[in-house]
Amino acid sequence: MNSLTDNALMLKVKAGDLDRMGLLFERHYKPLFGFLYRMTADRESSEDMVQNVFLRMLKYRHTFKGNGEFRTWMYHLARNVLNDHHKGNKRHAAPLAQEPGDVADEAPENTMEEQVHLLNRALNKLSDENREILVLSRYQELAYREIAQILDISEANVRVRIHRAMVQLKSAYLKLAD
Repeated sequence: MNSLTDNALMLKVKAGDLDRMGLLFERHYKPLFGFLYRMTADRESSEDMVQNVFLRMLKYRHTFKGNGEFRTWMYHLARNVLNDHHKGNKRHAAPLAQEPGDVADEAPENTMEEQVHLLNRALNKLSDENREILVLSRYQELAYREIAQILDISEANVRVRIHRAMVQLKSAYLKLAD
């Protein structure tokens, strides 16, 4: 049963075998949480949003066609949940200035920790659109083709946006490092 693809599992859910949703949840909870957390820096809200994404999967299971990637469909739903979250809170992403467990005024002791800390702060300085495309490509490791489908843009446009976002990220990182 664990060897079924995500598409096959979701098609079974669509057909009424709702117990298969548990396996999809096990497979995708962590990456989905990671995406939402990197976009909001709010652990509790991110956990709630993950639950909402899976509830929407159940509610809108009839819209899943099975001819595309399950992850693409899932991230479409996640982006909608994230947009609803932003509208509901009337604010955008909270600062990513610190990693969970960091104390705001304490600089990490380890050079690698310091670099990660600065990278997260620099990532937070980007626009929501630039942060989103970098999180999808670098942290979620989605293919450009998948990102293009999620964002409803061309693969060439994905490449350009990622390049521009990386240039901005590098600039923000270097400013913070100085």
